[in-house]
Amino acid sequence: MNIAIILYNGFDNLDAIGPFEVFNHARTSGADVKAGLYTLTRQEVVTSSHGLRIQPDGVLPSNPDLVVVPGGGWDNRAKKGAWAEAERGDLPEALARMHADGITIASVCTGGMLLAKAGITNGRPAVTHQCALDDLQESGSRVVDARVVDDGDIVTAGGITSGIDLALHFIEREISRDVATQVAATMEYNPHGEVYER
Repeated sequence: MNIAIILYNGFDNLDAIGPFEVFNHARTSGADVKAGLYTLTRQEVVTSSHGLRIQPDGVLPSNPDLVVVPGGGWDNRAKKGAWAEAERGDLPEALARMHADGITIASVCTGGMLLAKAGITNGRPAVTHQCALDDLQESGSRVVDARVVDDGDIVTAGGITSGIDLALHFIEREISRDVATQVAATMEYNPHGEVYER
């Protein structure tokens, strides 16, 4: 399973790095999982909203099995972050194309608003960070009170740390409960909060 986590300037650290660590622990546990950090266009360094500088693995591949979209910078309408990416439009357009091609799309925190901007959560159950729940509902999504919302080819998670729960849920869904349990134990993380599955 090839997993592409999209980075952009102003993303929230844990939104991306939490799932990245979960997926890589699954790989070291023997699961056939490969996770990478990618940008939409070539970029040597990406800077998070907290100043973390990351050298990405490259440009987003054309056919990953799963794309994970982090949030960051929505509630304060930051010049770099999810709000800026939504306004620019390139990333939402790419997400819409990938979803139309059958790629599963997941989001963490206000990354869900980029899925909403892409139009792929319209009429579907979803969640995002509490600061953007009204925006998500106004976009046409059906907001669900859950930490992780699994609607098959779209999986969304609430605020920041819920990205870890999203990744553990996805490992359980696609690999096995045993591997997810082993990863959680290795990370000394207790999954919590409701997972909504349609």
